[in-house]
Amino acid sequence: MEREKKIKEAMKRMKKLQLLPQIIEEFGEHPELVQYSEPTPLGGILYWIKNEPEWMKKVEEFEKENNAVVYHAIHSYTNYGEMLSLLFVSDYEEEWEMDNEDIEDGYVMTYTINFDDPICSKFGTIVVRPAMGGLKRVG
Repeated sequence: MEREKKIKEAMKRMKKLQLLPQIIEEFGEHPELVQYSEPTPLGGILYWIKNEPEWMKKVEEFEKENNAVVYHAIHSYTNYGEMLSLLFVSDYEEEWEMDNEDIEDGYVMTYTINFDDPICSKFGTIVVRPAMGGLKRVG
């Protein structure tokens, strides 16, 4: 599937997730400029993943291995370790409708990297809410 089609789908999801319009626009123009939300007591402050070279490498590897487009990430600290959840659009267009319905309910499909215990990195669904232009993982 064409990468451009996945980028348009990613922008649609970003709007549903209520990310800042400027972030969505910048992603549309430069999809390699993925941002991540950093946890704070108030919500998710936004930063560029490119400023974290190790994380950027993991995003690029994930996209290549899965033929996916990562459109945002959420950094979090949990009882299971430090994590980076990659929000992505898969190559499986038949799943997109369900992915969008889940987003409307506050759930988003991710690949979550566990930095403290890499064997626990996995695909799954997390619960998010919009916060300060970014996203906050709440479950």
